[in-house]
Amino acid sequence: QLQLVESGGGLVQPGGSLRLSCATSGFTFENYAIGWFRQVPGKGREGVSCISASGHEAYYKDSVKGRFTISRDNTENTVYLQMNDLKPEDTGVYDCAAAARSIPQDMCLKRLGTWGQGTQVTVSS
Repeated sequence: QLQLVESGGGLVQPGGSLRLSCATSGFTFENYAIGWFRQVPGKGREGVSCISASGHEAYYKDSVKGRFTISRDNTENTVYLQMNDLKPEDTGVYDCAAAARSIPQDMCLKRLGTWGQGTQVTVSS
């Protein structure tokens, strides 16, 4: 069974940093694009950043460009989201998703994939 377990969320002040982890199992990790999504209070699920199966291509939501970095470790079947200079608008439940045969832009914009339970990120002073 496909499993995705997110961790690394928490409460941080504006300008702070967090590193989210998505540990996966139950599928051929290196053949799947992986994405980070968030559920914002009062809004739907939105794509934050998605990375190709190879790790050579990535997509970022405009509002996080220059602040967030997505990466993957295919030896550990884990995807990371380094979040710097966090803002209150980044608050939400972040979850990761896996989608076979997807490109990052399509995955993020079309909100494709099967995702995990999520980890809460709260940015507040």
